[in-house]
Amino acid sequence: MIPAAIVIGTSAGAVQALSEILPRLPADYPLPILIVVHVPAAPSGLTTLFSAKCAIGVVEPDDKEAILPGTVYFAPPGYHLLVEPGGSIALSADEPVLFSRPSIDVLFESAADTYGPDLLGIVLTGANEDGSRGAAQIEARGGSVLVEDPATAYAAAMPAAALARCSAASALSLDAIADHLLRVAAR
Repeated sequence: MIPAAIVIGTSAGAVQALSEILPRLPADYPLPILIVVHVPAAPSGLTTLFSAKCAIGVVEPDDKEAILPGTVYFAPPGYHLLVEPGGSIALSADEPVLFSRPSIDVLFESAADTYGPDLLGIVLTGANEDGSRGAAQIEARGGSVLVEDPATAYAAAMPAAALARCSAASALSLDAIADHLLRVAAR
């Protein structure tokens, strides 16, 4: 299956994990990637950091911005990142979920509602269970879920929680996740 979009959620150890994956994607990568990293409400610097490391475009989106192929979208600090029907971004200052805003579950659930079976969700390192409910929603809507192998993750709680909730999720190394992203885009 070729996904229409990819969503990634991560927390503790996020910069290291994403640094193993995103710089491997070429400038002409054909899929949009939406990412939630648990960060404080202060400016995170993730967009600047990954723009310097990556060939693919990296942005912090505005509310109502259209989701375009070949772009990495980082949730702005202090805002939930949602996918609206029709393929645009919504930013929300609603209450935190599992003490987090942005919340991985909020992104994953809204993307699952929009993309259904055409969505690939990825849960990386993290120290809580945010993302597990959203990953289960992706799976329930027919999408695919990959999880960083908890045995090698900086923080195993988040990927382990996703694996516990998703019967069809695959646990892979960061290198194997990057390889998978390159393979699905080549189809």
